[in-house]
Amino acid sequence: MAQTRKRRQRKHRGTQGGRVDTKRRSRPRTRAEAKQRARTKRSVPKSDLPPTWRSAITRGIIISGLLIATLLVFKKPVGASIAFGAFMLAFYIPMGFYIDRWNWRRRQRAQMRDR
Repeated sequence: MAQTRKRRQRKHRGTQGGRVDTKRRSRPRTRAEAKQRARTKRSVPKSDLPPTWRSAITRGIIISGLLIATLLVFKKPVGASIAFGAFMLAFYIPMGFYIDRWNWRRRQRAQMRDR
């Protein structure tokens, strides 16, 4: 059976002189080029960045949600599960932030000693 739909064509990448401009590509052509771009994109490793309250809040919400789900799986009352999850959320957020900050400061001190 003949194909009824016209296939989508790619944009013409060359110039009138016949040269193909490779500098202005937005998408990497090969897997190796994608890996190279990913390495150069992040100049500072994530472990060298200081901790943020936003990351602590996100982590606390995820852990509290898992705790509530676990309590509900074990047939605990819904109200009690949500109340306990909210209480633990208030506990997890500052605890997570201060533990992250302590670990970050320890890594920074170790890096300073190595230099």
